[in-house]
Amino acid sequence: MQDATMTDYIPIDCAIHSDYELAIMRRRQLRLTWRGEDSVIHIKTVTPTDLRTCNHEEFIDVTDVEGTTYSIRLDRIQKHEILQPGD
Repeated sequence: MQDATMTDYIPIDCAIHSDYELAIMRRRQLRLTWRGEDSVIHIKTVTPTDLRTCNHEEFIDVTDVEGTTYSIRLDRIQKHEILQPGD
């Protein structure tokens, strides 16, 4: 019998997780490409605000330049780039 808390979440590489932590601490923007729950691909420049875990899944909370907030499951992020000031 499968545990009711199990999901299809696939843990990400620790180095990538560290990139996200550093971007939050240094207040650096990220350029992220991710697949939404609806399978739509999103490409946005965002400011990360928090990393969190919910139901054994990890998420990054971000705000885009228009002020829209997103909570993105980390294993759905296909590409990330830490932007330098002025990028």
